[in-house]
Amino acid sequence: MKLGEIMTANLVLLKPDQSIQEAVAIFIEHNIDGAPVIDENEQIIGLFTKSHVYRSITQGIDTKEPLKNLMSSNIFIGHPDDEIEDVLHPFIGRLPIVENDKIVGMITRSDLARVFLESYRNISNEFDTIINSTHNMIVSVDEKSRIRIFNRSAEKLLGVNAESVRGKSIDEVFPTSRLPDIIQTGKVEPLQKILLNDHWFISNRSPIIKDGKIIGSVAVLQDISELEELSRELKYVKELNEELDAIIESSFDGLYITDGDGITLRVNRAFETINGIDAKEFMGRNVDDIQREGLVSKSVSYLAIKQRTIVTIIQEYRNGKITLATGTPVFDKKGNIFRVVCNVRDITELNMLKQKLEQAQGLTQHYESQLRTLRMFSGTDKLIIKSPRMRNLMDTVIRLAEVDSTVMISGESGTGKEMIAEAIHNNSPRNKGPFIKVNCGAIPENLLESELFGYEYGAFTGARKEGKAGYFELASGGSLFLDEIGDLPFNLQVKLLRVLQSKEINRVGGRQALKVDVRIVAASNRDLQEMVQRKQFREDLYYRLNVIPVSLPPLRERKEDIPSLVVHFMELFNRKYKLNKRISPEVVEAFMAYEWPGNVREVENLIERLVVITPKDIISLDDLPAYLGTALLGASPQVSVSAILPLKDAVESLEKQLLQKAYIQFRTTRQMAKELQIDASTVVRKAAKYGISPSDLNGSASK
Repeated sequence: MKLGEIMTANLVLLKPDQSIQEAVAIFIEHNIDGAPVIDENEQIIGLFTKSHVYRSITQGIDTKEPLKNLMSSNIFIGHPDDEIEDVLHPFIGRLPIVENDKIVGMITRSDLARVFLESYRNISNEFDTIINSTHNMIVSVDEKSRIRIFNRSAEKLLGVNAESVRGKSIDEVFPTSRLPDIIQTGKVEPLQKILLNDHWFISNRSPIIKDGKIIGSVAVLQDISELEELSRELKYVKELNEELDAIIESSFDGLYITDGDGITLRVNRAFETINGIDAKEFMGRNVDDIQREGLVSKSVSYLAIKQRTIVTIIQEYRNGKITLATGTPVFDKKGNIFRVVCNVRDITELNMLKQKLEQAQGLTQHYESQLRTLRMFSGTDKLIIKSPRMRNLMDTVIRLAEVDSTVMISGESGTGKEMIAEAIHNNSPRNKGPFIKVNCGAIPENLLESELFGYEYGAFTGARKEGKAGYFELASGGSLFLDEIGDLPFNLQVKLLRVLQSKEINRVGGRQALKVDVRIVAASNRDLQEMVQRKQFREDLYYRLNVIPVSLPPLRERKEDIPSLVVHFMELFNRKYKLNKRISPEVVEAFMAYEWPGNVREVENLIERLVVITPKDIISLDDLPAYLGTALLGASPQVSVSAILPLKDAVESLEKQLLQKAYIQFRTTRQMAKELQIDASTVVRKAAKYGISPSDLNGSASK
């Protein structure tokens, strides 16, 4: 009941400046014992009652004292729309009712007494109505076994008028009721068979207890014939439920059942197994609340109720499982949804297979692209290593290949950084996995993110319907070579750092994080440390990449490799173009004198050009570009020392280089001996000592 329905609206109001004497006169005039005090804006600021008058008398306060000095200012107020049960308690004698900051009424104890009396009458009538509307017989007696309640069902079934038996002893009317025994024993007797007026009933008899004392007993009786009918129906329903339980629990797919409002009614064991979630987390809860809490990414039951049709979606659960869910609404005869049956199938493994397929398809496309750009002969995928410096470097590379740390390769353009990266992969435990090469400077910035991390359908205009795996996914289980890492845009540097830290990626347009197992090998021909100082490269990413640095020397610092490179590339391009060109010793000397700013790549390109454009079979100085001839004129035959080493080792190194050059330039041992001014036998002995032969100089390795 609302306060506005019971409040007294005709109020007598007091002002704070009125005296106690004036308030008493108003109380006597209007026959009241209290009134609210309001200010000049007609807003209530306190209450003044006869209690305040009594207090002023006992304390000897002058009756001319203003009310504001004695009134109660800390008052509790109500509003017309408040429920009486919410605001009233025994300690509130008066309750002012306020609406829009104006006092509109007052509730007094008299109002409450009137309301409670009416409430009592209503409850009593309602109680009688309920008792008489009950299908079962209800008979109760007081502590002296006198009949107090005898409802209409009892009148009908026993053929006795309630007024004629009310107040009489139960033993006089129904001696077999046993209600007096219940009063004596205080025990409950459920489901007892009893004979009344030659009719058998099932009776539930209980004592009536108040304040710990038995004040009577009550019996609820039911005709046995009805119970037997219910028993048969119950047995049928029980069998039907057992059959339904067996069907639901034997389903391989998860089953999730709600009512028409989305309240969860049932889930089977398969659903719990698939999603790793206890059924208690769902039972009795609304699917909308479950979705908001993140237990499931999207509720198919909610969509089925909203769209009033069968809905199939992909769901993701808190444990990471991906399911294919179909919600089917079930309609009653009036066209209202009263059940939604959701069928859930685990497709996590299917998604993994799909991801692997995408990876395989992407690898196929990548390898096809790589094959199209490969040289005609496989000799170019080897490293030419003759100088001690390069041999030491390769020993280091082979050792670090065995660990899984990130490697940063630095070196000038054309020195063979890609070949070093491939050597690391081929000699690592990941050599059975893919080796993916990405030139960060060759891919347009607006495409680089989707190429590295892949994308989902709809991520951008033109995206493939099935999405696409990025290079990180393609390289899973193997190595990813990020060449020219210094050209990586600043915003992608942040994302690459996160991948290195978490070993997870997010496709463009995707929400699900994907685990990746990739070893990163990065390379740059730029000074990354200087770029860090200039704020052009993230410092944290630099240190993440520079775990194991490898510095590749330029060709000018390892000229011992030049003769072998020349022989290698001459053979390569002779085979490729089906020619038999040779190179003169003077050309090799010119090559040795040149600084090669383009490094090994410049050697390769120059040899190919000379083989193709030189009309004669022997390439001479006349066929060289002018800048190479100038280098030769400015050079004098001398021994180049690139590092301090023992004299014996230096002599042996020089002997070996001279013999290598002699094998390149001359056809016979006699010619070599003549040029070196030693015996032919010495040439053979020294060549055997250093393991030099024409086949050795034709080398099985490239850059």
